[in-house]
Amino acid sequence: MPTSSATSPSTAIGRIADALRGDTVGGLLLLAAAAAALVWANSPAASSYETLRDLSFGPEALHLHLSLGSWAADGLLAVFFFIVGSELKQEFVHGELRDPRRAMLPIVAAVCGMVVPAAIYAAVNLGSPETLGGWGIPMATDIAFALAVLAIAGRGLPPALRTFLLTLAIVDDLGAVLVIAVFYTDHIALAPLVGALAGLAVFGHLQRGRGLGAALNASRIPNWAVYLPLAAVIWTLVHAGGVHATIAGVAMGLLMRTSTAPGETASPSHRVEHLLRPFSAGVALPVFAFLSAGVAFEGAGPVLGDPAALGIAAGLVVGKLAGILGGSWIATRVTAAELNPTLRWIDIAGLALLAGIGFTVSLLIADLSFAQAPQTLAHAKAGVLLASLTAGTLAAIILNARARRLRRAA
Repeated sequence: MPTSSATSPSTAIGRIADALRGDTVGGLLLLAAAAAALVWANSPAASSYETLRDLSFGPEALHLHLSLGSWAADGLLAVFFFIVGSELKQEFVHGELRDPRRAMLPIVAAVCGMVVPAAIYAAVNLGSPETLGGWGIPMATDIAFALAVLAIAGRGLPPALRTFLLTLAIVDDLGAVLVIAVFYTDHIALAPLVGALAGLAVFGHLQRGRGLGAALNASRIPNWAVYLPLAAVIWTLVHAGGVHATIAGVAMGLLMRTSTAPGETASPSHRVEHLLRPFSAGVALPVFAFLSAGVAFEGAGPVLGDPAALGIAAGLVVGKLAGILGGSWIATRVTAAELNPTLRWIDIAGLALLAGIGFTVSLLIADLSFAQAPQTLAHAKAGVLLASLTAGTLAAIILNARARRLRRAA
């Protein structure tokens, strides 16, 4: 019987996995899923999208009876944040961020990129006390969407720009979570958070490869049989503590060991990242985008006539650009921070606009800010979406032009 010219299943799966390990394919899937959600949420069948997103399941006793949208935003997205945390750890230990002068710059940029948008929002809403409480909305950067746009529009840009964005976005997200915990959350449960810290201590100890970690590596018990339940417990405790559970993913990623032990061909950080990245890019991020991006414009009315929407748009588009670009430039003049020599200030300008893609965390803070004002909430969500689309488009134009110039010069 003649052999088929079709690729064998195992080879096909391997090729798909390899494609998903690159940012471009995952970025396209993410944006396609977001576009599909927007179309569905604004179609005559919008109620079915809301029904799907709000479908709830999970154990109530563990405070995990969550909607499908919440499972995607808190659960699936934690896998992506684990990979980001692990990649960032590799950069701090072996890569670009080993130099404190270069590590300092994206951190300063992130702080300025949170403070300036919040200040702009507050200035726009000073005469509107009922909307002033939404000042935290334009502070956040959606790292998943920002990386997707960078991968698609910035092919050929220096790798240091992606590292800069990763560092900035992680600091930004940690800052946004802190703002939510302090200003937008009624109750933080300390006991579960203490338990999560204990779990992270165990996780970190096992990663060191000594003591219990060495015993685990030498035993016949597969590592995943220990780490997966431990990770689930840590995630559950962080969620029960009232903190956005993706922080658990970041924390565990940062605790991953990036060096090789005797007998290892690759570090645990590289092995797990290699294993999880196709799932993150092919499943976790598209599902998250599909269940998060369905913002309905119905009832949004004259969006930019609302000071909340206007403050959000100005904060995300103008504030992020001024805060990140201006803060970075000033930091290089008055501190020891320095810009990677492969980057130019136009790259940082494009990245600063890219950080104006607020989306997920911005929508979360909008929900917390205007839960009792449905019309303002609709305007705020529309403002987040319009600002994110504007910032992302402007960033893509700048970064793509810069990438084309570099590719021609190569």
